[in-house]
Amino acid sequence: MTRPSFSAKKEKMVLDSLGGNFSLLSRLEGNFDRHAKYTSKKIKIQGVTSNLPLLKIGIQGFTLLELLVALTVFTIMAMMAYGGFNTIITAYLQTKQHATQLAHLQTTLSWLKRDLEQFVNRPIRDQYGDKQGALYGTNTQVELTRTGWRNLTQQSRSSLQRVAYHLDDKTLVRSYWWALDRAQDASPIQMNLLNNVTHLQFRYLDTNLQWLEQWSFFEQTRLEKNNQEQHVIKAIEVTLTVSGWGELIRLFSINGK
Repeated sequence: MTRPSFSAKKEKMVLDSLGGNFSLLSRLEGNFDRHAKYTSKKIKIQGVTSNLPLLKIGIQGFTLLELLVALTVFTIMAMMAYGGFNTIITAYLQTKQHATQLAHLQTTLSWLKRDLEQFVNRPIRDQYGDKQGALYGTNTQVELTRTGWRNLTQQSRSSLQRVAYHLDDKTLVRSYWWALDRAQDASPIQMNLLNNVTHLQFRYLDTNLQWLEQWSFFEQTRLEKNNQEQHVIKAIEVTLTVSGWGELIRLFSINGK
């Protein structure tokens, strides 16, 4: 009896691994034709004869064309992924900027509401010793005395506060002083409330429902001399034009005594 050669053992191992899958066997025949050198030999498997290529050298690596195709597909997928990621980042930054500006706008309107609606009729003296009315306003700025200045640290100061609003280089600024009657070296403390403000306007409504472009201590004094004490301010209209938000108009009631 002839002892099977080493090549016959390898063939038997290949047949055992195939497990009778003849369709896979036929595909292997075609693949081996393209990627390896082989010798054809007729092998009988359970009564079926097939030409099984015998692999003499190992399967080689990818061809240059296959590598180029793979790199092209990867580049296209990377570009698509980057486009989607860039869109998400841009949307996030725009949403964050919009939310930040909205928060600043709400804070600004809150400051205006507290200061204007807590107006109190308390005149002051400026750093030159001249008397100023409790409310002084033009169509671009306003200055008034307000009450309700909280003193959480129990400092030696009044609960009344002198505040002012004006526009400085497209920024709405709130100023206030530590004392109502100012010393010669008194300077205001400024706080930037809102950026990108292109227009600021104030209007003043009196008890006769007439809109005035300004309100001054001299006008109030003249009305008092004419026995028109009832002719006092009732409301202040504030118009803000903000980039990205357009024109915003708010009306604040004044109940100062």
